Amino acid sequence: MNWQDYEDIGIALHEKFPEVDPLTVRFTDLLRWIGELEEFEGEIRETNEKKLEAVQMAWYEEWKDNQ
Repeated sequence: MNWQDYEDIGIALHEKFPEVDPLTVRFTDLLRWIGELEEFEGEIRETNEKKLEAVQMAWYEEWKDNQ
């Protein structure tokens, strides 16, 4: 996975943290958690707020669908 795979990242985060409401996660924690995903091969320094928001919303949609 890389930054353009925000939906896959969101799914992976939901699988790793199924009980966490993504809207409560600070971007600093979100960035760290993305970097800790085994499947993530992107460069952490290549992110920006827009990319983190896209991941957060993808994760939120996955979380909401499973509530």
